[in-house]
Amino acid sequence: MSQSTPQETHFNLARASIQQALSWYTSFRRHWNYPPDVELQAAVRSDLQALKAAADKLDDKTIFIAAFGLVSRGKSSVLNALLGQKLLQTGPLHGVTKWPKSVRWQPPGGKVLVELIDTPGLDEVHGEERARMAREVARQADLILFIVAGDITRTEYEALCELRQSQKPLLLVFNKVDLYPDKDREEIYQQLRLLGTGREAEKRLDEVLSPEEIVMVSAEPPQRRVRVEWQDGTVGEEWESPPPQIDDLRAKILKVLNREGRSLLALNALFLAKEAEANIARKTLEMRQEEAEKLIWKYTKYKAVAVAANPIAIFDILGGTVADLFLIRSLARLYGLPITSYEAGKLWKKIIWSAGSTLISEIGTSFLLGIGKTGAAAVSSLGSPEAIATYASTAIAQGGISGYGAYVVGKVAQEYLERGCTWGPMGPSTVIQEILSQVEPNTILYRLRQEIGQQLS
Repeated sequence: MSQSTPQETHFNLARASIQQALSWYTSFRRHWNYPPDVELQAAVRSDLQALKAAADKLDDKTIFIAAFGLVSRGKSSVLNALLGQKLLQTGPLHGVTKWPKSVRWQPPGGKVLVELIDTPGLDEVHGEERARMAREVARQADLILFIVAGDITRTEYEALCELRQSQKPLLLVFNKVDLYPDKDREEIYQQLRLLGTGREAEKRLDEVLSPEEIVMVSAEPPQRRVRVEWQDGTVGEEWESPPPQIDDLRAKILKVLNREGRSLLALNALFLAKEAEANIARKTLEMRQEEAEKLIWKYTKYKAVAVAANPIAIFDILGGTVADLFLIRSLARLYGLPITSYEAGKLWKKIIWSAGSTLISEIGTSFLLGIGKTGAAAVSSLGSPEAIATYASTAIAQGGISGYGAYVVGKVAQEYLERGCTWGPMGPSTVIQEILSQVEPNTILYRLRQEIGQQLS
């Protein structure tokens, strides 16, 4: 029995994670004892569709490669050269491509299906709309080609940096190399470096790309005249179209797809799912805020009364901890977020450290007061009015402090439940982190894993 490759493992992990999320968020089971909220269901419908789209992306097994660049840099020509046929319109007019267009490409070998996306020039009119469109296309893409030609402008450098904020693997494609035969990768890299000023800008460039991610091509070399000898012995001239110089780019793309194509697909689908789940959690918290506030106050009062009435110190700490854990689980049930008792316990530990001195002081003070209250209870059993008064005042103080601790736990738990909804055992953030820890050296993902991982924070 053959062993699964890392790429297949990543792909299967992503599929299991997204299917689990779909199963949970589309099930009435997640509402527990709370009736489904029609308004809430309407608010998260688009996010559920996005979650389904992430699952469909994996089922389709198609890699999306988007080409970006300024006008007249030859984006359509580069994609046509990869395709081996002119399916995308090209021409001398400024900005022939007006809207994103996509075509299917079956690379040599037939192991993976690719969808090539041609985009309008990033410097065309209606800049805000173009920028929004570029962000959306980059969000969907698994790999980005940024097309340049000639001297690189500051506008191109800024567009390149902005595209890299999508945290997607990127190849810089220097087109029309036949017109600039002296250009090489190192010169292009240094030119980009000069476009920045100061050490901070140089650091940004190192994060944008490495020299190995620069590819030289000539997608549509200009026609040239060639000498022709006819059969009758006469000599003439004809115009000839040289073949595209695209082999290096095709080889680079195939290398990326073969080494990490499925991992790229898995990560992008997981980030789409993560965004959808985070939106569902945020909207749920917003729309159930009033019910959550009532629930927190209920546990605050219960914990305060229970701790105040209990005469044994050690039970104050144990009982208070159990009450906090039940509060966390009750909030998760109210919001319809998947969380077990074990995960509630891990969350409680995080909350202790997050709330810092407030909760630690509450626990310590509660324990000290509890000891005093236990002693006062023992003495008051003898009927001493002073001891009874001491017991009552200590119990009230301890109950108030414990109640405040419960309120803090509830408020911090709301924040953690919203941010941590994707961090379950098979949550998208957890699986993304696991994939990033397993990527092979000398891959684009390996170089970008720290940068991509920053999106999880």
